[in-house]
Amino acid sequence: MKSFNLLAVSLIALVLALLLPLLALGTSALGVVVFVLLLGVSFLAAYRDERRRTWLSALIAVAAAVAYPFVFSSTQATTIVFFALLYVAIASSWNIIGGFTGYISLGHAAFFGLGAYTIALVADRLNLPGGYGLFAVALLGGVVAGIFAVPMGFIALRLRTIHSFVIVTIAYLFMYQLLGYNLQGITNGSSGLGVPQPNWSGAFFNTPFYFAALALAVLTVALAYWIRHSRFGLGLLAIRDDEDKAAGVGVDTWKHKFAAYVISAVPVGIAGALYAYFSSYIYPQTVFDPMIDLTIVLSAFLGGMGTLLGPILGAMILQPAQQLLTYYTGAAGWDLVLFGVLFLVVILLMPSGIVPTVVERMRRVRVLEAVRKADETEGVEPNTAAGGGAR
Repeated sequence: MKSFNLLAVSLIALVLALLLPLLALGTSALGVVVFVLLLGVSFLAAYRDERRRTWLSALIAVAAAVAYPFVFSSTQATTIVFFALLYVAIASSWNIIGGFTGYISLGHAAFFGLGAYTIALVADRLNLPGGYGLFAVALLGGVVAGIFAVPMGFIALRLRTIHSFVIVTIAYLFMYQLLGYNLQGITNGSSGLGVPQPNWSGAFFNTPFYFAALALAVLTVALAYWIRHSRFGLGLLAIRDDEDKAAGVGVDTWKHKFAAYVISAVPVGIAGALYAYFSSYIYPQTVFDPMIDLTIVLSAFLGGMGTLLGPILGAMILQPAQQLLTYYTGAAGWDLVLFGVLFLVVILLMPSGIVPTVVERMRRVRVLEAVRKADETEGVEPNTAAGGGAR
């Protein structure tokens, strides 16, 4: 547990360090100094109390995220972290089915698109104005995604093999993309749909969206934490390790997988609705996009599938890096190169992801240190005994 707590603090520090390039996008130098000093004091407080270190680390991360838009105040900086927080929520949600049970879904972008079209259609049909009220409609996007996940999960999870599940989830994504193009009376086809925008000033515009994404990320991570430490979560992990043995000891494997699949769809639907509201216009190819699934899976894979910190770390590395690369190069497509390079690095150097690799290496260091101390102790004791006999 101590190594996990130490790892939690270290990873938070790493994520914050990765965000430092956003300084180039405009902020107050004094604000940055105060921000870093406060974080340093918080980290020291966390280290002084081992029993509460994990919770303090989580509170530090949330406090830093709350302070972030007031320190890094430029619209570019808040936009980048807005998308990073969305993917923290999406990757953590996907991890419930993909990481905890081992059933890799490559069609969760379907739920993202369903949430996006929900907010666009509701606002259009009811003539809702832009404003804080549409954030409540974004929650409806999660409800719709969960409802659609019921028949989708019922069909996909009836297939016995994981490979068949992967193929069916991919088919779901392209099926919804085609429906988005062809149901022109509902989705307006390739012309897309608009979402009413609020009358907020340019300097303030990103702030409500940022905090909405932060709230979604915190709640999704809390949900994943609760599931991971519940009896339900133990059943999911048993399925991942050996589904037949899990069934043999009394785990209702189908119900566990089905519940995990439906639960994992809800935050993704809300994230899709927030994206649609933020971007103001959606198209089938942008919300039912295979690149969304690739980003989700790579975020979880990079950080460490099946861990709580893995999807958070992966999303906070991948999204800012992807957007900063596009921002500084001024060309699209470099993110695909980044994905390919990261995938190769992880496969070759950290096949289980960053978090499991670091935990394993820390464990080895502790074991080696314990062996070294034991050897030193064994070397001292005989000499002491010999000295006592000579006297």
